[in-house]
Amino acid sequence: MSILYIVATPIGNLADASSRLSQVLGDVDVIAAEDTRRTGLLLQYLGISKKQIAFHAHNEHRHEDEVIALLESGQKIALVSDAGTPLIADPGFSLVKRCLASGIDVVPVPGPSSITTALSVAGLPTTRFSFEGFVPAKPAARKRFYQELAFEARTLVCFEVPHRIEASLSDLVSQMGGSRRVCVCRELTKT
Repeated sequence: MSILYIVATPIGNLADASSRLSQVLGDVDVIAAEDTRRTGLLLQYLGISKKQIAFHAHNEHRHEDEVIALLESGQKIALVSDAGTPLIADPGFSLVKRCLASGIDVVPVPGPSSITTALSVAGLPTTRFSFEGFVPAKPAARKRFYQELAFEARTLVCFEVPHRIEASLSDLVSQMGGSRRVCVCRELTKT
């Protein structure tokens, strides 16, 4: 029976891998991986040898048809991202949408999430929050991004790359004011 598993992987510490993650990765026919090198390290840690195909932002539309064809032939496939849950600021949305439209089962395998992990230690309200994805790289777009969120009362979670964090925080203060509490989280579970 065709199944596309959406498999959450550890966000830093490989010991965070669940027994269900290990069981599913061991049982599938193919793993569609955002980064086959990182997934290879996880598979090695788990003692699993499995065929992988690269499925990342730069090739997902080219490989989507291949994955759908494998699923339609009755194979089971696991979609994994570099870390955390696929589709959360990672590739896979179009694939899942096509699978659901085609009647192919899509099954989540929950696990680590950088969003909820960061929220749990940030000391900020968690009853209502909004995930805003990656902060735009270009300064003008980044300032507009923060300006549009300036009056948002919920706790906001954004992804930013390390080399832009100082400029991004400066733009956040200039657009949202200096009274909003901020927590910067990095390397959340790495040993």
